[in-house]
Amino acid sequence: MQEDIIRAVLQKKDTLALLPTGGGKSVCFQVPVMAMDGICIVVSPLIALIKDQVEQLKKRGIPVLAVYSGMHYLEVKKTLQNAAFGNYKFLYLSPERLETDLFLEFLPAIKPCLIAVDEAHCISQWGYDFRPPYLRINNLRQELPGVPVIALTASATKTVQDDICEKLHFDKNALRFQQSFERANLSYSIFSPAAKETKLLEVLNNVKGTAIVYCKSRKHTQQVAGLLTMKGLSADYYHAGLSAQERTTKQESWINNQTRVMVCTNAFGMGIDKPDVRVVVHFDMPDCLENYYQEAGRAGRDGKRAYAVLFFQPNELTDMMQLLAIRYPSAEQIKKIYTALMNHLQVAAGGGEGNSYDFDMAVFAQRFKLNILEATYGIHALAQQEILSFNEIFFRPSTVMFTTSKNDLVDFEQQHPELEPIIKALLRSYEGIFDFTTTVYEGLLAKFLKADKEQVIVLLKKLHQYGIIQYLPPTDKPQVYLIKSRMYSDDFKIDALALALRKEQHEKRIMAITGYINDSQSCRSNMLADYFGAPHGSKCRICDNCINQIQKDLSAAEFEQLYNQILSHVKEEAIDVNSLIKKLRPGTDNHIWQAIQYLQAEELIIQDQEGFIKMKM
Repeated sequence: MQEDIIRAVLQKKDTLALLPTGGGKSVCFQVPVMAMDGICIVVSPLIALIKDQVEQLKKRGIPVLAVYSGMHYLEVKKTLQNAAFGNYKFLYLSPERLETDLFLEFLPAIKPCLIAVDEAHCISQWGYDFRPPYLRINNLRQELPGVPVIALTASATKTVQDDICEKLHFDKNALRFQQSFERANLSYSIFSPAAKETKLLEVLNNVKGTAIVYCKSRKHTQQVAGLLTMKGLSADYYHAGLSAQERTTKQESWINNQTRVMVCTNAFGMGIDKPDVRVVVHFDMPDCLENYYQEAGRAGRDGKRAYAVLFFQPNELTDMMQLLAIRYPSAEQIKKIYTALMNHLQVAAGGGEGNSYDFDMAVFAQRFKLNILEATYGIHALAQQEILSFNEIFFRPSTVMFTTSKNDLVDFEQQHPELEPIIKALLRSYEGIFDFTTTVYEGLLAKFLKADKEQVIVLLKKLHQYGIIQYLPPTDKPQVYLIKSRMYSDDFKIDALALALRKEQHEKRIMAITGYINDSQSCRSNMLADYFGAPHGSKCRICDNCINQIQKDLSAAEFEQLYNQILSHVKEEAIDVNSLIKKLRPGTDNHIWQAIQYLQAEELIIQDQEGFIKMKM
């Protein structure tokens, strides 16, 4: 549907595009923008997603800009100036940036031709990944009347689709495109093994090639990766608690096939487009079909056979329902967590708005004797109410600001000639650094000075100790950002009805994935399509349920006989399907077709466009 979507955008129509994971959503707005005058504003929720798309566009020689958390005022200002007055085609933004005074100041000069909303399900409070900052996009529409919007997502139910269109103020001529959710090459299977570890080893030994194994806890990722390594497999683990450098190193090793199996939480995968993943295993039961479909869809993007395998044990279904009470704490519990958090951050009543704080969830929970899960979900609830924001994967680069006068700086250089080169390097490399806090990169300074990066860090720390600059080294600690000042105890208010409705929607999602797991008859590909309200055709023939049905309909002896007969007929030369069926009679046509379809699914035979069946080379 890419061409139809592109044409809709070129006709300046509001457009909702639902394409499966790996279905090429980015092309649907990137291609038309290259044929339009002006720049496209792309709203995307994760820095990893933004960086990946920016890198891909730059490789193709397409001028692109990005603004995200961790950038400082002068960098942001320079980027927005370039967007307004330079020859750029795309400006990627995190949703939090949309209502900043600086962005709104430059917006009239930027003159966008299109607004692209990536991961659009984040705008719906009925979605599985609701992010309140996405609601600010509709304010952007008021500032830009007549500028069309394209919203893109891989996983949204009919309710969420309708909510996206409403929240983005789509007009009556808006178009909605929904591609089939079928992945002809992806086989879905579910197992309830006595020992998950043993079954995982069996799967990885049977399916060669790159793999992802999703676990629910950080601790579990380390345990499973350790087990695989002990068994001689090349495996590593990944979760949000690792440093930025560790995450980057592990990710690149996996992408470059130096690591075969990545055992991870759902912090891994967004923004990563590796086409040759042969198997995705959900070691633990996923929270909902939306997450499951997105994560399983990372397998087989190259179109070759791939497998999505889900393990579960009956107690996991019970545990999910029990977790609901913790995941959606009461208003009283949220208030208790909020008060504890403000005390922990030492924020006075009426203050704190706009401030950001390093934050360790484990230390906080231990200090105030809170269940760490309750504390986590309580803080997420506060974020959904837009009282604060919590960024678990955060990277802030180093910053420098001069804290002395220019006259004193001259005197200091005369007294400390050994520090003059680093001072000159700062002043020449970063415009405005004397007046504003500026992001600096120690590696670039090292190249400028022809020195080691470690030496540069030592010199910057010395200048800091002398009071010449304020130097803040990089941090990748989780951050809490206060959107609102600390409320007085009597004034604390949250929308309890919204919390109750989100809990109800989450319960429905649990029931949906429970039904999917327990259904041992229906085609799994069709079940997923039905859940998302997407069109589908015949059964996939390659999921566990379809294969089991084929084997039930035919006895083992009948199946083996047909199997061998078909292979013997097509081994010598291609044969049209009708002639093949005649040769195989008196067997019933239905059974013959099932055997043919099974051999096609196993990629032993293929049928060409003329209907001839032949051995796959």
